[in-house]
Amino acid sequence: MAYDLLPARNDVPRLPLVIDSPHSWPHWPDAVPTLAPWVAIRSSWDAHVDAIWVQAVNGRAPVLSARFHRSLIDANRARDDIDPSMLDAPWPGPLAPSDKSERGFGLIRRLALPSVPMYHQALPVNEVERRLNTFYDPYHTALSALIETTHQRFGHCLHLDCHSMKSVGNAMNLDVGRPRPDVVVSDLHGQSADPEVAQAVAQLLRTQGLSVAINDPYEGAELIRRHGQPSRHRHSVQIELNRALYMDEILCTLTPGHGPLVQALRRMLDGLGRELHTLLQPSIKAALLRQSTK
Repeated sequence: MAYDLLPARNDVPRLPLVIDSPHSWPHWPDAVPTLAPWVAIRSSWDAHVDAIWVQAVNGRAPVLSARFHRSLIDANRARDDIDPSMLDAPWPGPLAPSDKSERGFGLIRRLALPSVPMYHQALPVNEVERRLNTFYDPYHTALSALIETTHQRFGHCLHLDCHSMKSVGNAMNLDVGRPRPDVVVSDLHGQSADPEVAQAVAQLLRTQGLSVAINDPYEGAELIRRHGQPSRHRHSVQIELNRALYMDEILCTLTPGHGPLVQALRRMLDGLGRELHTLLQPSIKAALLRQSTK
C-alpha cells in the first residue's frame, strides 16, 4: 500500500482541510540494495511529522501519510525530475531534471547526504517505473481524491503539505550553514494559494510564539504545485517544522518540546477553523470587502 489514510472522525470532516505527510515513512525496503548507511538515509526522514499532525488536527480533517521512504521515490518532486545519469538505459519519454536532481535529491535520490551516494550502479529503467506505478502515482491519486471530496463538501479546500527540516541547512541546501526559523510556510510565491492564506497560517503560528518565514528557504515543491489551484478555490500550502523544536536530530527521538508543538499546531488549526470559510470563499471575502469600504 502506497499510503495510510486516517479519515476525519466519523468520516465527516469539520474543516475544509486536507493534510498530507509524504516523507514520514521510516523504513527502507530490504529488497532494494543501497550503498548509503542507514544513518544517512534516515537524515531525510520527516520523523514523527504524520503523528504530530494527526494529534494536532484531532479528527477534524483527513490525514494522508506515505508508506514509502522519500529516498526511494519522492512524492514532492515532479514525475519527470529524473537525473538521466542514474539510469542504465534511456528513459522512454522526455525528462526535465531540476536543480534538485543536480544537487542529488530529485525524484530518485542520487545522494543520501553530501558526498554519500545512494547506489553503487545505475538503476534499471523498469525499477524506476515500478516505483512510480507502485508508490508515486497512487499517492498523488489519493491526495487528489481527498481534495476533490473536501471541495465538493465545502465549496473550497485548504491542503497543508507537511514536512520537517534540519535546524541548519547542509551542503545540499541553498541555505547551507544558516540557522532556520521554527516554521517555514510556502505557497510558491502565491501560485499554489491565495497569498492571504499563507499569511494567515503564518500569523496564527506566530501568535503561538513560533518564528515563521514565508517562502524562505523553501518555496514549496511538486505537491502544492500540482494540487494547489487557487482559481478553483483549492489552496495548497507547504509547512516545514524545525526538527529541533520537538526531537533529537541525531537520534530522531522525541524531546519535551513535542507536546507544546502539538498544542501550538492545534491552536493554529483552531484559529484557521474560525477563518477558513472567509479566507477560501470568494463570495464571503467580497461581501466583507464591500462592507469595509462603505
